[in-house]
Amino acid sequence: MAKYRKLSRTSSQRKALLRNQVTALLENGKIVTTEAKAKEVRKIAESLIALAVKEKDNFDTVTVTAKVARKDKDGKRVKEVVDGKKVTVYDEVEKTIKKDQPSRLHARRQMLKVLYPVTEVPTAAAGKKRNTKKVDMPAKLFDEIAPKYANRNGGYTRIVKIGQRKGDAAMEVLLELV
Repeated sequence: MAKYRKLSRTSSQRKALLRNQVTALLENGKIVTTEAKAKEVRKIAESLIALAVKEKDNFDTVTVTAKVARKDKDGKRVKEVVDGKKVTVYDEVEKTIKKDQPSRLHARRQMLKVLYPVTEVPTAAAGKKRNTKKVDMPAKLFDEIAPKYANRNGGYTRIVKIGQRKGDAAMEVLLELV
């Protein structure tokens, strides 16, 4: 018996397809795809969620002082003249950050091997680079998804059959996080 489905693709195409669908599933919570693809995506997604559940509380909270550029009301850096040169003015700010322990850092890197980078675009500025935000998918897994499944032993996804696709009569399914 085979360990995985080939999905009629070369290995690089198959890996890219599965990475893309796993990223979409974890970002949106559900995707519509064929049954064979859903079963392969489910394997990868469940392993990532299990990893996040295991390592979700494995960090230290550290307070650090950082230099941050002072900004005016328009959001531009404030500059002052020193010895005839314009120099940016910095303020010292104390910040509290999460410092991953080694096992959580390893888990984060394992997740980044699978997940694609995600950019969130607001609907008002669709098609424009302005106001876009990069989404930290491992952080979303640790902070949002893992606490939801903390007391659950596997079975983080559900496959619901929708029906056959019109073009080629392939069975379509809804793959969603439970």
